[in-house]
This record gives sequence, C-alpha cells and structure tokens, in this order.
Amino acid sequence: MSEFKAEQYPSFSATDVEIIDKSTVFRGFFRLDRYTLRHRLFNGGWSTPMQREMFERGHAVVVLPYNAQTDELVLIEQFRLGAMASSPSPWLLEAIAGMIEPGESAQQVAQREAQEEAGLTITELWPMLSYLSSPGGTTERIQLFLGRLTAPVSAGVFGLADEHEDIKVHVLRRTDAMQLLAEQKIDNAASVIALQWLALNLDKVKQAWGD
Repeated sequence: MSEFKAEQYPSFSATDVEIIDKSTVFRGFFRLDRYTLRHRLFNGGWSTPMQREMFERGHAVVVLPYNAQTDELVLIEQFRLGAMASSPSPWLLEAIAGMIEPGESAQQVAQREAQEEAGLTITELWPMLSYLSSPGGTTERIQLFLGRLTAPVSAGVFGLADEHEDIKVHVLRRTDAMQLLAEQKIDNAASVIALQWLALNLDKVKQAWGD
C-alpha cells in the first residue's frame, strides 16, 4: 500500500478530460445534459468513450441562523417531493436554502433567503464550507453559512406564494437540534453538515459571537 501524499492529489485536472459531445436531452424546471467523453486512466492511456447524463440545477446557498448568546438556532419545515419515497414524512426540518441567481453572490442569496423563508434580517455571515452535493450526477455546489442572530425570533409561516412556498419557522435550542440529528429526524445533507460543522466549531463561534 502506497502512502498518501497530499501534494500529489489530485492526480489529474480538467485538461485530462476530453468532451467529445454535449447535448441537452431535457429542459424543464431543471435541465439534463448528456455528455460523451473520455478521460485519462491511472495506469496510463485513455478510457474508451462513455456517455454520462448530468443534472443541471445551478448552485445553492444554505444558511443556519444561530444565536450564540441564547444557544438557539432556526430551522424551517417544508414539503419536499423527493422525500416521499423513503422518509416517514415529506415535510422536512431543514436549514434555510436557495439557488444562486445570475448576478448574485452567495452572501446575497443567504441574506435574501433568510428574509423570504424565515423573516430574518442577517447582516453577519460565517462561511462554513462548500461541497459538491452529488458529483456523479449533478454539477451543483452548495455553500454553507452560519448566520448570526442577535434579536429574538418569532415562529411563523413564511415563503413566496408565487414559488409555491409554505414554510414554517422553528426556533430550537441547539441541544434539541443535535438530539434530532442523533435520532436521524434531520436527514437532509446540507442541514446535517451544517449542524455537524457547528458542533465541531462551537467553542470558536461562541467566543466570537457570544459577547
């Protein structure tokens, strides 16, 4: 077994991929593109041409509002069609999220979605991390932010009617949210990652935002 050396990763780059053909096979609320491609192989040479479909939905922003003084956070509850096949209920408890529109920065999206989905005005954002949601099938990259809360939050129902949003706001103690996570009652990827990041960085966040 060879020793992993960080400086030798990644082994290849985008220049080691040849796009032979690309076509759009579906365009609706989202888009599906079909690629014919080949790429370099670890043992040398090139792969044979292959076809892959790629789900194009753009990139997204997720913000987890957190009050370091009260140790409370905000999660929202809304209907998700994709959860019907495997979840007890298609109404999920999530962090606030939204798609990046042309001309918007990730920070602007976080602030816009916090207002639209939860009635929150967030002026300070802490970048957590960004990740590829499922790179085998989609190009989507998600940017996570922790949003600083300093004022009391009222639960309620928010969302844009013209986007068919019906969103219920919940204010939870952080410990209660972590218990729901442990019980797998919060099981959507972005919210899981955001809560785990907060758990790992809690002391640092409280030191910066707790005064």
